[in-house]
Amino acid sequence: MQRTDFGAMACSIARTLDVIGEPWSPLILRDVWAGFTRFEQIQADLDISRKVLTERLNHLVGHGVLERKAYDRRPRYEYILTEKGAELVDLLMVMKGWGDKWRAGETGPPVLYRHHACGEISDVDLRCDHCGKPMHATDVDLLPGPGAAV
Repeated sequence: MQRTDFGAMACSIARTLDVIGEPWSPLILRDVWAGFTRFEQIQADLDISRKVLTERLNHLVGHGVLERKAYDRRPRYEYILTEKGAELVDLLMVMKGWGDKWRAGETGPPVLYRHHACGEISDVDLRCDHCGKPMHATDVDLLPGPGAAV
C-alpha cells in the first residue's frame, strides 16, 4: 500500500505531519529533548523495536530534525536536536498542555515545566506575536497565504 505524500501538499500542517505524523516520532523527539540521546536509552525508554527505532531515527535525521554524533569508534551515535528539531519540541509542549487538560485524569500531569527566565512552574500559552494577546483557534480567521494551492 502506498502512503500519501503529505510533504507534497500545500498545507503546513500536512508537511509537518510528513516529518512527525507517525506516532513514534514525537515520542523519540521528546526523549532526545529529555536527555535520552543514545539509541539504547531511547529504545529502553520507549520499549520500541530496534528496527522501528532505526527507521524513525533515520527519518528524523534525514529531515534535519535530529543530528547524529559519533561517541565512540564502533561507531555508535547519540542524537542531538537541531534548531529545526527544537522548534518541533515547542509544538510538543503545546500538545502536552492539551494532554494535561483532557487526558491526565485525577492524578494530574506527569511532567511540569519550570521556566528558566523566572523560575516558576508554568504552562505553554499561545500568544499573538504582534499584540501579545492569547491566540487560539476561535481567535483567528484563515486566509490564503502566498503558498496556497491555486
